[in-house]
Amino acid sequence: MYQLQYADIQEDAVVDARTRERQLLNRSIDLMEKARDDSSNPMGIIEATHFTRRLWTALLEDLAQPDNQLSDEIRAGLISVGIWILKENEKIRQRESDDFDGVIEITQTIMEGI
Repeated sequence: MYQLQYADIQEDAVVDARTRERQLLNRSIDLMEKARDDSSNPMGIIEATHFTRRLWTALLEDLAQPDNQLSDEIRAGLISVGIWILKENEKIRQRESDDFDGVIEITQTIMEGI
């Protein structure tokens, strides 16, 4: 009985973590859409890129942990995607790119897959 309760708690923790990840990815998408739609507002771009950088940095750190339960193939793919997002995000922050849509679309795809 104890093992069953522990398994339930572990499963709930994973569900809670996935829910939080979806919420954070959705927040990143919202901020990037607002920054895209009002690209004349530098504070909106700074807020969107700062939040997105912090989020993807944390996700990449989690993916790099040896106890991460995703398969090596999925982890490697997500790490590659995360690195691209961080690079593109920095270009947007520096005003070297305006590819908000690329970052938004990929983030939406990741969010839908969680």
